[in-house]
Amino acid sequence: MPSFDIVSEVDVHELTNAVDQTNREVSNRFDFKGTNARIEQKERELTLIAPSEFQLQQLADIFDNKLGKRDLDVSCLERSKISTNVSEARQVITAKHGLDKEYAKKLVKQIKETGLKVQAQIQDQQVRVTGKKRDDLQEIIAVLRGMKTEQPLQYTNFRD
Repeated sequence: MPSFDIVSEVDVHELTNAVDQTNREVSNRFDFKGTNARIEQKERELTLIAPSEFQLQQLADIFDNKLGKRDLDVSCLERSKISTNVSEARQVITAKHGLDKEYAKKLVKQIKETGLKVQAQIQDQQVRVTGKKRDDLQEIIAVLRGMKTEQPLQYTNFRD
């Protein structure tokens, strides 16, 4: 029986490349000279550090631009509030990995509302869609691509 999986993953290697490019550009920019503005990375957790909130916003814009050039969706990032003290501003950004239960339930509900003869089931941090016809599965993928989603989705493990 044909099936495929709906997942939401971030390529950590591309994320690291975007962080490195951002740090390199910030170190060369005139408006950041003499500041210690940077992005620190620990796996999927990023910390943006800059002397002021304004410069932190500029750093975030540069980073978002670099992500876009590397085909990473900005909606996969979960940004915390900016914390400021006398000498610097910080913001922690977490890259979302996997589908949480509530969002997976929404996806299953939307798949059922299409009226196609497919079954969707939640498996850990992904949704598996199975059906008798390959065309129905491809139509589900087209419907999901056309929707506005909270985080980027990938369709993997397509089997006949």
